Amino acid sequence: MNAGVIVVGAGPVGLMLAGELRLGGVDVVVYDKLPAPSGESRALGFTRRVAEVFEQRGLLSRLGELTQGRQGHFGGVRIDLGRLDESHHGVLGLPQSRTEEMLAGWLAELGVPVRRGYEAVEVRQTGQDVTVVFDGPQGRHEATAGYLVGCDGPQSTVRTATGFETTGWPATRGMYMADITGVELRQRPIGERVPGGNMVLATDLGDGYYRVLIHDRSLRPRPDSEPLTFPEVADAWQRMTGESIHAARARWTCAFSNAARLVTEYRRGRVLLAGDAAHDTPPLAGWGLSVGIQDAVNLGWKLAAVVGGRAPESLLDTYHTERHPLGQQLLRNTHAASTLYLTGDELEPLRGVLRELVEHRDAAGHLAGMVSGLGIRYDLGDGRHPLLGRRMPPDRELVRADGSRTRVAELLHAGRGVFVDTGHAVEPDGSGTTAGAVAGWSDRVDVVTGDWVQDGPGDPAYAALGSVLIRPDGYLAWVAPDGGDLTEALDRWFGAARSALPAEPAAVS
Repeated sequence: MNAGVIVVGAGPVGLMLAGELRLGGVDVVVYDKLPAPSGESRALGFTRRVAEVFEQRGLLSRLGELTQGRQGHFGGVRIDLGRLDESHHGVLGLPQSRTEEMLAGWLAELGVPVRRGYEAVEVRQTGQDVTVVFDGPQGRHEATAGYLVGCDGPQSTVRTATGFETTGWPATRGMYMADITGVELRQRPIGERVPGGNMVLATDLGDGYYRVLIHDRSLRPRPDSEPLTFPEVADAWQRMTGESIHAARARWTCAFSNAARLVTEYRRGRVLLAGDAAHDTPPLAGWGLSVGIQDAVNLGWKLAAVVGGRAPESLLDTYHTERHPLGQQLLRNTHAASTLYLTGDELEPLRGVLRELVEHRDAAGHLAGMVSGLGIRYDLGDGRHPLLGRRMPPDRELVRADGSRTRVAELLHAGRGVFVDTGHAVEPDGSGTTAGAVAGWSDRVDVVTGDWVQDGPGDPAYAALGSVLIRPDGYLAWVAPDGGDLTEALDRWFGAARSALPAEPAAVS
């Protein structure tokens, strides 16, 4: 067997997943059909939750200086994010190519091979392994692994070859995108509605380049085999705005449609899907990329635990149960937002109602939470604590016994589970400490003792936190005092305890 896991697709999702698997001790190989990165960037940034995910692994700072979105919106209806308890602002203006470059550098440090020029053409699955047939630089090549993950985009060969079924809707209109230089354009960062249910967007990318995006109801969907020329983009822009950009030069152009689809299952045996291979939607505020990165971080530690024999294969079923509903939400939100924005004046009454609703803090927070990813709550057990299944903010700080401070993000850099012990007892009579209860999982869960820092802004729901169990993806799997049974949570998410326990639990100093 060549590897524990084969990842097909070296976009951001595939690279992120490979890094997560390597942190979990898995022998993983990434294959991609392109001989080199394309340099193209459909997405220009990512959501707040993805920024947190990168921070959890110590990766966010590698992207350099970042620009936060100054305003939030849903389908063009603005949301005042400044009224919320914590920041929901995403990262804007960051080319996807920079994110890919950063992740590729991370993989190189981790020693993960990325083999380019290998196009998957066949998948054969048995009860014990998966074989992928590639057309490579030296001809036909076969690779076998325990599991295969398709991160190979909207036209996923892995999805088709394995027989995954999809639901969604077909294309009814075309859209154009291009990165251009040689002209100056008025900024339209969240888009500008044009009469007739159309929209144009222009945003400054720096270095003299602008991203232009054209939603024109008269544009027909076009097949991938039909290349888009820049004169077509310039003609459409002038038709929409009255401005000529014909003298500009295009770094790249892209035609896409409003088609969308979602697989009915994220796993078939030893084959799994993530990112656009699982949920394909039109480019919209980096939503698809952001959901895909979170797919990778949800799946990576689970698959690593199964491959490493630390958890049963049934743990992989939670990847579908947790991420498929969010894929459904992505398609719904994309359709709702684009309908809201790309319909004419007849929809203005609905926009007016939504503008009134987002003036209410709870409504604004709910909508912003969907867009930012901060509102995700997984079903992680029978506990009654309101934070069970929610993410642990990576900027929360813990004061240790020696007075030093540690951020949650730093505790998650290794991609392991983390138990934070603030002194709560496990048993109702007060016997036994929580740290002692975690001893059987010390090879998978780091134990840290201290007290939470209570100062600073943030969601007040986190203000009264005590001891917590944090999954490697940053979500709370157990919360004292009423977050369910700690042992059951450890067993469910980290496998059975070791039979031979150490005298004292391992701890992070």
